[in-house]
This record gives sequence, C-alpha cells and structure tokens, in this order.
Amino acid sequence: MPLDESRAAPAGVANRPQTRDADQTRRDILAAATAEFSEKGYAGARVDDIAARTRTTKRMIYYYFGGKEGLYAAALEEAYGGMRDAEGALRLDGLPPADAMRRLVETTFDHHAAHPEFVRLVSGENIEEARTVAASATIKQRNAAVIGTVAALLRRGEAEGAFRAGVDPLDLHMLISAFCFYRVSNRHTLRAIFGEDSATPGRADAHRRMVVEAVLRYLRP
Repeated sequence: MPLDESRAAPAGVANRPQTRDADQTRRDILAAATAEFSEKGYAGARVDDIAARTRTTKRMIYYYFGGKEGLYAAALEEAYGGMRDAEGALRLDGLPPADAMRRLVETTFDHHAAHPEFVRLVSGENIEEARTVAASATIKQRNAAVIGTVAALLRRGEAEGAFRAGVDPLDLHMLISAFCFYRVSNRHTLRAIFGEDSATPGRADAHRRMVVEAVLRYLRP
C-alpha cells in the first residue's frame, strides 16, 4: 500500500485544537474520507481533497488521524462499525428463531443497499489484500461479535427444532452477506450487461424477499 501523505504530520500540528465541536469535526472528516476512499481507493485518495470536502484543514486531519494511513484505517473501522451497530440493535433474543433470522437478513440487505460506500470500501480493501483490516484489532473484534450472534441464534433454532443441525455460523454469515454485497458491488456491470438495475424499488424488494427465503429454506430441518 502506498504510504504517501501518511507518516509525519506537518509542522505546527502539535497543539491541541481549541474547539467545542471536536467530535463533530472528527465525524465530518471521517465522512469526507469515507466518500473519498470509496470513490478513489486508498492509492487515488488525497488528504488535500479530503480537506476540501470539509470545513477543516489538512493540518487538522493530521492532528486527529496522524496522516492518510491512519485516516483510511479509521474510515474502514467506522464503516464496519456501522454494519455491526445495525446488527447489534436488533434484540434478536426476544424473537422466535425464524423471525430473528429474517430480521438479521433483512437488516444486512438494507444496510448494504443504503451504504454503497461501505461496499466500495470493502472491495477496495480486498484489492489491497486486507492489509489495513488485518492490522485492526477493532475490526476483528467487531466482526467476531456478529459470528457469535449468528452462532447463538443457530443453537437456539436447532434446540427449538426450527433450524437443521450442523450449520457453520461463518458459512451462514458469508451466505447472507454474499448476495447483499454482490448486488451493490456489481450493480453497474449487471445493468450494462443485462439492462436491469438492481436498485430499482421493485427489483430491490424482490431481491430482499428472495435472500430471506433462500436463507430460511437452507436452515429448514
């Protein structure tokens, strides 16, 4: 991964900025960085362009994130965290297993559809062979949590006779994510080749129903 713009902060960044909205500034920088990295990838993104998208300065970006590499890592952690936060808010324990699984699949579908920048960031990170993800304990921990959630739901469903035995939680997570991810990541090539846009409301609704049905049929005893 190129390391331009990513090491030393410019001179004069040592002093802490005097501002009451430091958290908002950091969020604004992350939002701009997410847009920049998702559009151009790590190599093509520039700190100057990220600063231009915000009301802050390049020096402030270095203050908060240390440089391009730290900013990219933070953007990835924020993107993965958004997906995991959506899953964590579901309160699946209070639902019958099949209903809980339906809600989990629908939430995954909806989040991918609503956040194509997440899909683009993950696609770009795979091109980089997951170097930043591999170095991030935060991303690993947050993603381990969803596998624990799926595993617990599978055990409960198996115990209640709603799901078949022997389903691997990581495999199921991949099955759910694969379609939700692919229809967003390949939207433009699919439209160019087949003349159909996966984001149109009617087709999106059909896809949402399809992936839920596919997962529930797969889990059926």
